[in-house]
Amino acid sequence: MLQKSIKKTKTIFFFLIIPLILFGHENNINDSIKKSNSNLKYSPKQLIIPAALITYSIIAIESDYLKYINSEIKDEINESIDEKFTVDDFSQYAPALAVYGLNNIGIKGKNDLKDRTIILGTSFLIMSGLVLSLKSITKIERPDGSSNNSFPSGHTATAFAGAEFLWQEYKDVSIWYGISGYVVATGTGFFRIYNDRHWFTDVVMGAGIGILSTKIAYWIFPSVESKIFKSKKNSTMVTPFYNGKQMGLGLILNLK
Repeated sequence: MLQKSIKKTKTIFFFLIIPLILFGHENNINDSIKKSNSNLKYSPKQLIIPAALITYSIIAIESDYLKYINSEIKDEINESIDEKFTVDDFSQYAPALAVYGLNNIGIKGKNDLKDRTIILGTSFLIMSGLVLSLKSITKIERPDGSSNNSFPSGHTATAFAGAEFLWQEYKDVSIWYGISGYVVATGTGFFRIYNDRHWFTDVVMGAGIGILSTKIAYWIFPSVESKIFKSKKNSTMVTPFYNGKQMGLGLILNLK
C-alpha cells in the first residue's frame, strides 16, 4: 500500500514539472504578456525555479531516499516499455529551432537574427560547459549501464535552454509559443528516462541548467554584444553547439 502511494506521488510530481516551470519561473503571466522591446533583466526571483530544480538534483546525489525514487521511476516506466523511441535525439533542438522558423514565416520575436543568435550561442556555451563539467565530476552510471556520464541530461538541458529561449522571444506575442516549447522539452526529458538513458534526477538537473543558462545569456547579452560583437555590420558569426555527446562550433554567414 505504501509502495503504491509512493509511486502515485512520484507520477504526480513528474507531471507537475510543466506547470511549475511555466507559471512559476515568471512572477506573473499577465506581466509577461505586456508588450516590451527590452530583453530580460536580472531579478533574484527569476532564480527560484532553476535553483529549486538544481538543488533537488544535487541533494539526490547523496540521498538514499531520492536514489530509491530514481530506481522506482525507472522500474515503473520499464514495465510498460515495448520498444524504444529516439524522438528525443531530435526533439531536444525543436524549441530553439522554432524561434528561427517562426521568424522565417513572418512571426517576429523580440530580437533580430544577429542578437537572438548571440543569445542562443551564449546560452548553449554556458549550458554545455556546466553539463560536461558535471558529467566528468560526478561520473554517475546511466540506468542502462552503458557509461558513467549520466548526470545531468544533456538532451534535457538543450531542450529546456531552447524552451526558455522560445519563451523569452515570444512571450510578448503569445504565451502559447513558450508553453509549447516547455511541453516539448518536458517530453524530451521523459523520453530520456523512457529510453533508459537517464535517471529522473538527471532530467531535473538538465531542466534547471537549461533554463538558468538561457536566463544568464539574456542578462549578460548587453555586455557580450558590446564587447565581442561591436560592429552591427558583422557578416559572420560563430556559435557553439552541444548535442548531448559532443561540443563544437558552428559558422553562420550573413549574406547581404
